[in-house]
Amino acid sequence: MAVTEEGTFGGARAAHEGILRRQSARESRARTYARALPIVPVRARGLTIEGADGRRYLDCLSGAGTLALGHNHPVVLEAIRKVLDSGAPLSVLDLATPVKDAFITELFRTLPPGLADRARVQFCGPAGTDAVEAAFKLVRAATGRTGILAFTGAYHGMTTGALAASGGAGDVRVARLPYPQDYRCPFGVGGPRGAELAARWTETVLDDPKSGVPLPAGMILEPVQGEGGVIPAPDDWLRRMRRLTADRSIPLIADEIQTGVGRTGAFWAVEHSGVVPDVMVLSKAIGGSLPLAVVVYRDDLDVWEPGAHAGTFRGNQLAMAAGTATLAHVRENALAERAGLLGSRMLTQLRRLQDDFACVGDVRGRGLMIGVELVDPEGEELTGVAEGRAKEAKEVTGAKEAARAAGAVGDAEARGARDAVGARGGAVSEWDGEARPRPRPAAPELASAVQRACLERGLIVELGGRHAGVVRLLPPLTITDEQAAAVLDRLADAVAAVARDPAAHGARPRRPEGRKEPAD
Repeated sequence: MAVTEEGTFGGARAAHEGILRRQSARESRARTYARALPIVPVRARGLTIEGADGRRYLDCLSGAGTLALGHNHPVVLEAIRKVLDSGAPLSVLDLATPVKDAFITELFRTLPPGLADRARVQFCGPAGTDAVEAAFKLVRAATGRTGILAFTGAYHGMTTGALAASGGAGDVRVARLPYPQDYRCPFGVGGPRGAELAARWTETVLDDPKSGVPLPAGMILEPVQGEGGVIPAPDDWLRRMRRLTADRSIPLIADEIQTGVGRTGAFWAVEHSGVVPDVMVLSKAIGGSLPLAVVVYRDDLDVWEPGAHAGTFRGNQLAMAAGTATLAHVRENALAERAGLLGSRMLTQLRRLQDDFACVGDVRGRGLMIGVELVDPEGEELTGVAEGRAKEAKEVTGAKEAARAAGAVGDAEARGARDAVGARGGAVSEWDGEARPRPRPAAPELASAVQRACLERGLIVELGGRHAGVVRLLPPLTITDEQAAAVLDRLADAVAAVARDPAAHGARPRRPEGRKEPAD
């Protein structure tokens, strides 16, 4: 008997729901993406995922940035098939193989000038967090020191040492430093002035004998904080960190796990600033969708004893082959440069949401690493940071009024500074001659609602930021202009729908501190 289209869809839907039900009943409560994205992928190609229920989605999560070329790219599949068909061993510990040799050659070809000529590579366990652990062990062994400098908002992995250097750490051997940002500047200033204050704080911590922070074994930083809310580090600040560490013989570790392989518009994000780190921690995209993690470092740091850092699965031949194909394809097709151009266009269009919707506090990013921060448009203005900005705005406005009276500036300029205080319902701060809105409280419930509304429209996005209030886009570097337009349309439509009626999309009032959502 023929099955009707309705019957086919109904069967697919039942299978989809059954798989999700069994997952909820059998898998750990630690699962994360599966909670916010209740889909069952069965096929995927490029930007597109097809679920077990027959629905199609545009995937701007990309395996949390792992899929530089999107799902099942032909060059990756061909590289994997070639190894499988050759009869080569699939796991070889740390033995030399032609596949590994080709991967190292291609990797070194892409490294920042100044590091490639003196580089050594350590293959780690298959996850980036193990590479972070290896980097810490390496610099501690090389310097004879123990402490690590890290930054607020950082995320470096889920193992003990990596978590200790991440933003949510507890009792650790890591000194925490301010990471510069415009929208929620820790000093209430933002811009180049805020970055200068952050750098000065770091210098003081290092040079003050009573700071409580002895000379560390290393400093680790992300050129763009991903989980921290898509916050690009200012290039001048990065160069300052390089000088500070070099002058004090502190190895600088660049965590390029999510930013690497063209994601930000340069092959490696440190290249935007011209910085050459002593150590680079790499994972995600370097495996071409398969698990692979390495530490690349300057040869004079190579003080490892045999077996000082090992792992059973550090010889994953399929991942190395897929990674070689991915690195070469990105390099040969100038996909990093395209990511920079397309990302800039997408950011320009997304910033219109700030003008249209008061719940969009900030839009930021670099290349195809983009964040849209949702805020409470009716929330009370923040204290601390906001108070500093309000005071500065008042001083600047008063100074311009006085200057106007003296004929030093025109009426329009003075009026613009004064009127900006009331723009978008909040006070402003001014630096470098530019007035910017003072931030409202983060709105994680609105961000979650936007994520759900995106999923309803066939768009998969990630959340991040200090309060999970940032909607993140990490599309593959192969995304077309037409696909990018579709992504922007769906995201804008989702934001508009949530802004019109938050409750209809499940946005609930903020819970008191200490209360948590039920796990299931």
